[in-house]
Amino acid sequence: MENKSKQQEHYGLFTATAMIIGIVIGSGIFFKSDDVLTYTGGNVGLGVLVFIIGAFSIIFGSLTLTELSVRTKNSGGIISYFEEFISVKTANGFGWFQTFIYFPTINAVISWVSAIYIFSFLGIDASLEQQVLLGFVIFTFFYGVNILSYKLGGYIQNLTTIVKLVPLLVIAITGLFYHGQAIELPAGAAVVDSSPIGFAWLAALAPIAFSFDGWIVSVNITHEVKNPKKNMPLALIIGPLTVLVVYLLYFLGLNNMLGSEYIMATGNEAVNKAGEILLGNMGTRILLFLIIISVLGVVNGMTLGSIRMPQSLAAKKMLPSSDSIAKLHPKYEISIPSAICAYITAAVWMLLHYITMKSGILGGSDISEIAIVFSYMCYMVLYIKVLKLKKTNVVTSFFKGFICPIFGLAGSAIILIGGLISNPLYVSLFIVFCGLVCFAGYLYSKKQV
Repeated sequence: MENKSKQQEHYGLFTATAMIIGIVIGSGIFFKSDDVLTYTGGNVGLGVLVFIIGAFSIIFGSLTLTELSVRTKNSGGIISYFEEFISVKTANGFGWFQTFIYFPTINAVISWVSAIYIFSFLGIDASLEQQVLLGFVIFTFFYGVNILSYKLGGYIQNLTTIVKLVPLLVIAITGLFYHGQAIELPAGAAVVDSSPIGFAWLAALAPIAFSFDGWIVSVNITHEVKNPKKNMPLALIIGPLTVLVVYLLYFLGLNNMLGSEYIMATGNEAVNKAGEILLGNMGTRILLFLIIISVLGVVNGMTLGSIRMPQSLAAKKMLPSSDSIAKLHPKYEISIPSAICAYITAAVWMLLHYITMKSGILGGSDISEIAIVFSYMCYMVLYIKVLKLKKTNVVTSFFKGFICPIFGLAGSAIILIGGLISNPLYVSLFIVFCGLVCFAGYLYSKKQV
């Protein structure tokens, strides 16, 4: 058994850190910067503060969860932490939330965003209906790819991880040193002036949570890291801080180049102007092409994870018809029923995303942001568990057993408050809905006992 463990520990500090950076840096930064500025009233300083709060919520949260990851032999990541340290029924509830809300809402929104950038690349002024339809085609394609060839899905992920850093660093480095003329708003764009907003800036934490999301996956590799008690805490500090630096440089570079008013007025299209300034007439298309690859990489990654979620739950008898869902196809080496379940769920959420965007009931938010906010509420349960383990001396480190969970709780609470401020009524209703899905999973597990 000991030899097996040693064989599994094949990642060093550098690789573990690179994995975290690759997981966290996704598409959110490209289309959430304008949301951050809007919520902060165009105040770049407040925007920087929001980025820092988001990063430190990750650092202290992930350091807290490593205290659970090094104490479990079970696979399955955060679901296994709920299973081993809270209860099987609670793990079932959280697993249902991840399977039926978290993964599919993010996949639906990211697919829609990739469609926006593709239409922009083609110079087409697309309607919401056209964007959603293309988004549906995009995630259908990636579900097909990952079902038919898990290796191809992995190759796509490796390629896009490298590509996604290019547009961020280009805009970050050149934007900070840009000294050109003030940029005029395009014809027809509504002017959005900077304005004081009081504590409403906390609402910017919802899109920030989206931009930093994915960090929770990084604790899943703990058992594969050499000397995990030393290297994982280091990786979980260095990784998020690196992401924070890249994000801040991009955010400040974009603002220095275009100005906050231009970014708020043009929204997701602001990056097009940055490409034009940097690389001339072809610059917009080159930059958009790189961003499209990056965003499609996120769709692929979320698809890769989502098609395995029902199977993972079924293997633990956490779903109806678990026996059939848990079976792996001998040729494709995945569960076809699991993949179909994930695909149908994502399609339903794409329809719901269209309805919420068409009606505008979520204001500047979207369904995925609220799902991420609810995730932070769930993490708080685990942070409290680590505090209890410190109280009973199971966790001996004062820093990781007390300081980290306290700051993790504070960060999650601030993100929750920010989400509620962004749209009190509908965010509250959606959080209740997420809770009901968790409760359904909890009751199903209780029924199986």
